[in-house]
Amino acid sequence: MTKNPTYHKYVKDYNPGNDDIRHLRILLYGPVGAGKSSFINSVSSVLRGRMTTPALTSATTSDKSFTTRYETHRIIKEGRGQSKTYYPFIFNDVMGLEKGGGVCAEDIILALKGHVKEGYKFNPSSPLSDDDPGYNPRPSADDQVHVLVCVLSANSAEIPDSVLKKMADIREAASELGIPQMAIGTNIDSACPETKKDLKNVYKSQHLKQKVKDFSAAVGVPENYIFPVKNYSDETDINDDVDTLILNALRQMINLGDDFIYKM
Repeated sequence: MTKNPTYHKYVKDYNPGNDDIRHLRILLYGPVGAGKSSFINSVSSVLRGRMTTPALTSATTSDKSFTTRYETHRIIKEGRGQSKTYYPFIFNDVMGLEKGGGVCAEDIILALKGHVKEGYKFNPSSPLSDDDPGYNPRPSADDQVHVLVCVLSANSAEIPDSVLKKMADIREAASELGIPQMAIGTNIDSACPETKKDLKNVYKSQHLKQKVKDFSAAVGVPENYIFPVKNYSDETDINDDVDTLILNALRQMINLGDDFIYKM
């Protein structure tokens, strides 16, 4: 599997199909430790051609979310300092969904509508209210989410029912708003020895095919909208096979989001 130059060019050349939208907003959500922040870092690394870490991550496995605030991450396209430019798509990272804690589903639903301000600190015991300083009362089309991405780990245990309930509520709200949805399955190398040996085996792995079916049944995302990826973790240089999977997932995010903003 070599890096697909068509995918790379598509992403590099992308501009929003709605002139009133400055950037396509992609919101990542999912269970704690699924790899949301790592995916953002991986996208940045692929597009910049070297290891980068715009989103802070934890070096240890934990059942508590490392991300505690509503953060927007932009990917540098070229240049340095004041002359640098950014890609016209951005990622929002949120606190993970936890059994008996984590981000409130209501906060993610407010984020979908653009009501959550940058830097708002999530409170697991109480959702954001309209009198809170972190509440944006008049969101613009740019503040709203244009594509919702569920991030799941192919190497994790079964998702608790309480987390699945939150995910279902979020998906239902997104559907009512018409926001397109997809999912990515991370940690495919850890989940499957065949894929760990050679990432090119990703689409041959019966274990991963079953994981996709299980994900689809659990979270309600169609199988053809669930994309396997391997985030960069212990690598010191970029790898074409890793890049291809990430670019394929990113291209689908852009396609779905652009179709949505075209109709806004």
